[in-house]
Amino acid sequence: MRALVYSLAIFHFVCTTARAEDLSWKAVFAPLPEIAASQDNPITPAKVALGKRLYLDTRLSKDETISCNSCHNLKTFGVDNEPTSPGHKGQRGGRNSPSSFNAALHTSQFWDGRAATVEKQALGPILNPGEMAMPSEASVIQRLSKDKSYPQEFAAAFPGEKNPISYANVGNAIGAFERTLITPSRFDQFLKGDNNALTPEEKKGAQAFVQTGCVACHNGATLGGMMFQKLGLVKPYPTKDMGRFEVTKNEADKMMFKVPSLRNVAKTGPYFHDGSVKTLEEAVSQMAEYQLGKQLTPEQVKEIVTFLSSLTATDTSKFM
Repeated sequence: MRALVYSLAIFHFVCTTARAEDLSWKAVFAPLPEIAASQDNPITPAKVALGKRLYLDTRLSKDETISCNSCHNLKTFGVDNEPTSPGHKGQRGGRNSPSSFNAALHTSQFWDGRAATVEKQALGPILNPGEMAMPSEASVIQRLSKDKSYPQEFAAAFPGEKNPISYANVGNAIGAFERTLITPSRFDQFLKGDNNALTPEEKKGAQAFVQTGCVACHNGATLGGMMFQKLGLVKPYPTKDMGRFEVTKNEADKMMFKVPSLRNVAKTGPYFHDGSVKTLEEAVSQMAEYQLGKQLTPEQVKEIVTFLSSLTATDTSKFM
């Protein structure tokens, strides 16, 4: 109920302030920051460099074939473009792998929010028997300690620590790297005052996005990722996944999922928590129907998808 009230409040604000001539709806969005800073895990060059190496290292998996990058590929906007990702011995989970790009800005991690930060999230798959399947934290540390250069790299990243190669620091290093995976686009340039950064068609699509009510959940710098919402808010959605309820066992959390960010959404399909929706057009149409109770015309869907393309990063080569 609180999610519905919050969504309706934002929708009311947008509808009463949005005017095509002055684009005052920009108040519900914001440009991305340069990094996702953390007081608990300060970002340093040494920590980021170590984190990137760990992110790409398949030795964090039991059979040394899977890395963080396997499911959250830096070359493909932080995803693997599969409905669900293959883990240890080809096992597949029930949920789609979200993008690691801009994820550090989100209110929490995973579809059900069971990890508060990217540092915590990074450690989960390593020990998950269906994902990277390492048997224990100790086995991870033992494997990393045998490497010729990791001891020096951990010491540089975590100076002054007696035992810098720790399982917590694996997460801290990967998290620090992920906090740099911020992907501004032409939309950010537009929000900063460059009115020519978007095409007339994209501006029209942005207005359609706002006026349809999408911003009730997809707002702020990340256009999502900052709240939980019931899937099937106004019309029951066909899924057996109970979402956040599976973590909290709270009846109010049934069918509640973290709202996905729309940053780079044109490149990160398939869509939804189970990866069951293949195209962005279908995703837009279904969300309007199940979340807003609206049947969009093909032209309206096209307009919104055109706007969403402006959220694609202008350059991700610096992450490679």
